[in-house]
Amino acid sequence: MIKRYILFFVPIFLIANSYAQFNPGAKQISLSNSDVALSNDVFSVFNNPAGLSQFNWREIGIYYSPAPFGLSELSNGYVAYAEPFTFGTVALGGMTYGFELYRESKISLGYSYNYENNFFAGITVNFHTFSIQNYGNTSAFYLNLGGLAYITHQLRWGFAISNINRASIGNDDDQIPIIFSTGFSYDLIKTLIINLAVEKDIRYKPSFQFGLEYNIIEYLSLRFGFQNEPARYAAGIGINYSIISLDYAVFTHQDLGLTHQAGLIISFGKNGYRQDAIRKYLGME
Repeated sequence: MIKRYILFFVPIFLIANSYAQFNPGAKQISLSNSDVALSNDVFSVFNNPAGLSQFNWREIGIYYSPAPFGLSELSNGYVAYAEPFTFGTVALGGMTYGFELYRESKISLGYSYNYENNFFAGITVNFHTFSIQNYGNTSAFYLNLGGLAYITHQLRWGFAISNINRASIGNDDDQIPIIFSTGFSYDLIKTLIINLAVEKDIRYKPSFQFGLEYNIIEYLSLRFGFQNEPARYAAGIGINYSIISLDYAVFTHQDLGLTHQAGLIISFGKNGYRQDAIRKYLGME
């Protein structure tokens, strides 16, 4: 019985360690997480908190993946809320991941400051808990930093650093990844955004990421993405109507196959296509 338990649990734990590192939501995944210089929705609290102050409306987001790669043991869900104030934007997020044998939960509190509608800086404080059945629980605090700057009205540069204080689990180093990412986002035309980024987990080789978002009509967005290390192809669609954005993503993993995600964002006060509304808020139109 113990042997069967170990044979089942160890592969799931190894997959969990790698899969849990993907950031939400469905739009970000469909762009292969190349959006460090875009970061224009409520899920920025997990990805690049600087992007939260690019918009001036209240926003709620929900992301859920019930059985990635057909494994309910990898089930994960995120929720986030962002509220703009005169002194900056504050966001609160939560995450749950795993199953009864292995469970992760996280609460994230983020803040972003807008400097003259041109430079944006942000920080997220995370409280992350880990639970393994029959082995107990542990937890850790860690910080994420991010920045985003408009080089021109069409070209943006961004960066993010995850776990800058090098928090870890117990006495083992680097179990919570330390990740550096930077990249550019460019509006080729108003309806076509190109994203290029590089991400470096200190334990692995750098990963190069590419993403493309094309708004073919007012209410429909198409998205594509690719990254290496590991090789991953992604695609997705976004349905945008009034204050509601419904996103769907699919991506292939070189070892695990194909999987699907979905997300919902409600933006109270947003008028029209997201990037157009952001440009108007920032005085770029």
